[in-house]
Amino acid sequence: MKDILVLYYSQGGAVGEMARLVARGINGVAGAQARIRTVPKVAPLTRTAEPEVPPEGAPYAEYGDFEECIGLAMGSPTRFGNMAAPMKYFLDGTGALWMKGSLAGKAASVFTSTASMHGGQETTLVSMMFPLLHHGMILVGLPYTLPELTATAAGGTPYGASHLGGPEDNRPLTEDERSLCLAQGRRLAEVALRLAGPQA
Repeated sequence: MKDILVLYYSQGGAVGEMARLVARGINGVAGAQARIRTVPKVAPLTRTAEPEVPPEGAPYAEYGDFEECIGLAMGSPTRFGNMAAPMKYFLDGTGALWMKGSLAGKAASVFTSTASMHGGQETTLVSMMFPLLHHGMILVGLPYTLPELTATAAGGTPYGASHLGGPEDNRPLTEDERSLCLAQGRRLAEVALRLAGPQA
């Protein structure tokens, strides 16, 4: 079995649910298994944001997870049309991996949740793509051959799965949004396995 990292930051819980659905899609592909990890909150130096070990849920990611996995699915809520600061902070620490080329040639995909329909789903997804492109990763989106992509009245983009959470982040994922998360996990796993080849 080859691991694919599902890395996410979630404050209201929607991105965490999406991460678990993407992981289910990955686990449905023979030869692949999801490794779910999260990142801690960031805070000013005057206070501590999170304990060293999460009290519940997914463990915090380590940079070694990137090297040990053959692919990456990354999710973050939208913050003013951009990825959330905790995810950006974590990615900013991957310079040593970039120097070694550890992620070059590996498959990657991205997903997000927003408060409003036009709250920056696509710009957030693209903002997460930039550092992955600098690492030489190969981005995997969602093709329009998936009927949910044109049928959805909520989230869902060709750049990656998305969710319309509402102002209180309390809207459940729609069936189309759930289906697209599962499809993204499957597609990422299939591409990652092909790229890794039998030697990985």
